[in-house]
Amino acid sequence: MSAASCLLTEDQFLCSICLDVFTDPVSTPCGHNFCKACISQHWDIDVRCQCPNCKEAFNIKPELRVNTFISEMAAQFRQSAQQKASSSSSSSSSEQHVVQPGEVPCDVCTGTRLKALKSCLVCLQSYCETHLEPHLKKTGLKRHQLIYPEENLEGRTCVKHDKLLELFCKTDQVCVCMLCTVSDHKMHDVVPLKEGYEGKKAELRKTDADIQQMIQKRRLKIQEMNRSVKLSKEGADREIADGVQVFTALKESVERNQAELIDTIKEKQRETEEQAEGFIKELEQDISELKKRSSEVEQLSRSEDQLHLLQSFRSLSAAPPTKNWTEVRVRPPSYEGTVRGAVIKLHQTLVKQMKKLLSEVELKRVQRYEVEVTLDPDTANPNLVLSDDGKQVRHGDVEKSLPDNPKRFDSCANILAKQSFSSGRLYYEVQVKGKTDWDLGVARESINRKGKISLTPPKGYWTIWLRNGNEYKALAGPGVRLSSPESPPQKVGVFVDYEEGLVSFYDVDTAALIYSFTGCCFKEKLYPLFGPCNNPSGQNSAPLIISPVNQPEQALAPHPLFSF
Repeated sequence: MSAASCLLTEDQFLCSICLDVFTDPVSTPCGHNFCKACISQHWDIDVRCQCPNCKEAFNIKPELRVNTFISEMAAQFRQSAQQKASSSSSSSSSEQHVVQPGEVPCDVCTGTRLKALKSCLVCLQSYCETHLEPHLKKTGLKRHQLIYPEENLEGRTCVKHDKLLELFCKTDQVCVCMLCTVSDHKMHDVVPLKEGYEGKKAELRKTDADIQQMIQKRRLKIQEMNRSVKLSKEGADREIADGVQVFTALKESVERNQAELIDTIKEKQRETEEQAEGFIKELEQDISELKKRSSEVEQLSRSEDQLHLLQSFRSLSAAPPTKNWTEVRVRPPSYEGTVRGAVIKLHQTLVKQMKKLLSEVELKRVQRYEVEVTLDPDTANPNLVLSDDGKQVRHGDVEKSLPDNPKRFDSCANILAKQSFSSGRLYYEVQVKGKTDWDLGVARESINRKGKISLTPPKGYWTIWLRNGNEYKALAGPGVRLSSPESPPQKVGVFVDYEEGLVSFYDVDTAALIYSFTGCCFKEKLYPLFGPCNNPSGQNSAPLIISPVNQPEQALAPHPLFSF
């Protein structure tokens, strides 16, 4: 029997369904052999009763009986293979790794168990290098699916049918075996495990992409918050610096007024002391004279010479009279109201100084929002003359022949900037030195630019003007007369906060707020507006000059060339 088995190939002892050595082999009427359990389950699944190898169909399910001859041959072949594997395992175990804690052991090894290299999803066993060899060489076993070694191979079989989980039910989102598709999952959407695997891999890639996108958004949000913190710190540092500057100036003012109060009181005290010292000196001189006279009187009163006493008494009586000190007084100066007066004066000084300091701080704050502004010749009234750099405009003597367009002012001597703004804050400065009349402000994009125009908020304008060199007005509709300064401003700053609806005008040299439009509702683009006004008799020929912030005035001389 042993010799006969050596002449047979291993493929002759493998079931074509399970690809393993026969267990209880049976023969079909067509002559093919299978494990009894394998062919029985196959026919239970398949609607038609046919041979898996030759596809011969049987009208009646054949009665299957174990082929004792093949069963004995298969048993001998299995025993021979196990002995061979056992001897091979003992000879090579010294060269392979003994299983360590946490590693998957070989399920075939007896005695010292070696580390498994692969696990078979068909056999549901893990194999070391020696016991893996049949799966690498035998034709039938080569078709088995090998994976990296895993311990829980039972988890890869259906607990209900004891079959390999090789399908994926998309309906219930679970892994199933072949028998599950004809029972619990008969009408479900079932795909091969690989297809389900690829689908889930794609979902995982999308999920990971979504997660990475969420991570990126959060990183950007962190950056945004860090920028906000940085801007907040910069703003806080600026406010602290401005606050220190203001309070330092106020502290110095208080100390100066305190020193003046002390000096005033001490001066009064010094004058009182000098007056008293003068009186005392006179009194001491009088006392000295009176003592001298007293000595003469005493000496004369002791004389017993009658003639001498009578002759000397006459000269004694003729002595110069002394000053009458009865009404002379050294009155202490009154300090009543000195401190009060000093405090009132200090209060007035501080109020004035605080207004000035706060105005300077406020102006410095809005100047940080300086923007680039240049004039747009396409909007200029034909009587206006522009500099080549687009920074200066004045009223000319001759009306130019220019193409009319919807953007151009045809009657009012106005012009807009090229730049528009629809969010945030902006600030720019305009030199008005030497002018008696001008208009400044901002206008919305949809304003009327033809004919006579009312520069008021209902018409889309937020402006102030100067007329005749001293008449200031905010064109708030109705107009608001502004207090005329001692001297007209040389430079006007314009600040706009789009979101807050604020338009403010500043006298840059004195840092004084001229006027503010508040509560404005901006819904479209805003353009800076400039009006150099007419030039009657050459009195208003100076240009309006858009000037950089903090640039010396002497550098802002009128541009030598004016043209479109």
